[in-house]
Amino acid sequence: MALDAVFERFTKQSPLTVMARLLMQQALSRQWLEELFEQYRDKQYTRELLFSTVVDLMALVALGLKPSLHAAAQARTDLGVSLAALYDKVNRTEPEIGRALVREGAKKLVPVVKFMKAQQTPWAAGYRVRVLDGNHLAASEKRLKPLRGFRGAALPGQSLVVYAPELDLVVDMVPAEDAHAQERALMGPVLEQVRKGELWLADRNFSTTGILFAIHDKQAAFIIREHGVSPNPTVVGPPREVGRVETGLVFEQAVRIEDETGRQLALRRVELHLDEPTEDGETVIRLLTNVPEERMGALDVARLYRRRWSIEGMFGRLEAVFQSEVAGLGNPRAALLAFSVACMSYNILAVLQSAVETEHRLEAANFQVSSYYIADEVRTTYSGMMIAVPEAEWEEFETQSATELSRTLLRMAANVNPARLRKHPRKHKKKTKKGYVSGEVARRHVATARILRGEEST
Repeated sequence: MALDAVFERFTKQSPLTVMARLLMQQALSRQWLEELFEQYRDKQYTRELLFSTVVDLMALVALGLKPSLHAAAQARTDLGVSLAALYDKVNRTEPEIGRALVREGAKKLVPVVKFMKAQQTPWAAGYRVRVLDGNHLAASEKRLKPLRGFRGAALPGQSLVVYAPELDLVVDMVPAEDAHAQERALMGPVLEQVRKGELWLADRNFSTTGILFAIHDKQAAFIIREHGVSPNPTVVGPPREVGRVETGLVFEQAVRIEDETGRQLALRRVELHLDEPTEDGETVIRLLTNVPEERMGALDVARLYRRRWSIEGMFGRLEAVFQSEVAGLGNPRAALLAFSVACMSYNILAVLQSAVETEHRLEAANFQVSSYYIADEVRTTYSGMMIAVPEAEWEEFETQSATELSRTLLRMAANVNPARLRKHPRKHKKKTKKGYVSGEVARRHVATARILRGEEST
């Protein structure tokens, strides 16, 4: 059988796997990765082990193709260095390199997605929405010698993540090795990337006078939940009722804040009086925004902020679909590099999902695609495809522009059967407090089979 016929069979029978390979070729090419490393490295240098090889191995772990970095390295016959040298490289990779991998890699994918979503209705007319949130990496295994006698959880780091929900891409990630560092203290690099025409959504951890003024000074907009203490705005006028949204009654009020130099900034405070309290028992949510009323009414402000939870969904998919937090990597720099590669892997699969949804017009049909099923198909077929299809078959795609790649992906997505990828969300389960019970009751056990037969009670 001719080699091009083998390639065509994969395109027809597992198009998502072929599409994933094309995107990795575009966003994570070896030449680009080495140039990125040289541009952003500080004290590190390349001797025998290339940075692109490290990213390749990490990507295998993030996608679930290999259970650990050790297993990924063992499978490579051309690694050329010892495992000790590999781990030494990973443990010393500077966090700024991981950030550049996410930020610069996303820039390569943004035009690909924009072409696909050209007809999409924007979340906020005239704005590019950005959602900001912090993410603490889960506790790692205590393989590092200084941690072995420690009984508590060892946290390898945290990050601030910037998410573009309309594109479903992680567009920036600011890593921090200190898991106990205050999130606000990490905002400097984020604020440097704020651009005119963006609309930032964030929770009350980022409600400070300095942050609000910094975003406004960049000619960007914000909707940020007001903190109970900061920035303590001055009330300018009485609150007025403006109507209802799905979760409660909305009020609006004019306020202003003042920075340390005496500059003043007029804002709107949008209050949402909830029909049902939050998990923390709060009944009122206060939002501060500099978006002019003529561009967005208070009801739309309340509804848009509610969509901030899209970033929680992204974090959930990162955790469920990818190995974004590798328990065996306890060194902060290694753990943060793994998270960076996982974010980039998420972006690649998000583009695949966008291609399927666009080609089959699924959003108009309210048809949800599962990122888990997309990742599962790629995991199942990718290794076999890379053995069966030689490198020469991919060369013709290397020079494609973003628009040409978008058209190629959409053409291949036509071979996807959306029914196999359909998401089956569970119905919302109302949380109920179980209350206190004694240790004797909590440790009690029952036989499920007997309960189902009605022979025992709970």
